[in-house]
Amino acid sequence: MKLDKIDLKILRALQRDGRITNLQLSQDIGLSPAPTLERVKKLEGAGVIASYHAAVNEQQLGLGIQAFISISLTRQIDNAIAGFKSKINDIPEIMECYQITGNADYLVKIMVKDIPSFEQLISNKLSKIEEIGQMHSMVILSKIKDAKEVPLEY
Repeated sequence: MKLDKIDLKILRALQRDGRITNLQLSQDIGLSPAPTLERVKKLEGAGVIASYHAAVNEQQLGLGIQAFISISLTRQIDNAIAGFKSKINDIPEIMECYQITGNADYLVKIMVKDIPSFEQLISNKLSKIEEIGQMHSMVILSKIKDAKEVPLEY
């Protein structure tokens, strides 16, 4: 889908505030409400806007530990990869999982309440995944940047 300047304005505004009203959005981008709504629906239909969600404060929920874990599989064959992916998707503490290049095969981001919960995740869930050969954990001490807006100046 070819995006024009107005589409990019809409995307910028919705990334900043997904709950903005169509009227406010139309005023912000300089278009009347009906065409603004049409453009938003077109962006949603094309999959450019994938979803809307609430940004939840994990600290307020008592989720005080976040970490990255690099994971190397025991073997790189189709059924091992599929088995690993299936099992990882069933663990709610795993927030993100990326297949990567370098010294590991995957990088996962986890979120748990505390160190005992982290130990439980490692001992009772991840270590039981037979496809995993090695894991290296890196606990996040602080967030320096946590951008939620996709860069649109490309």
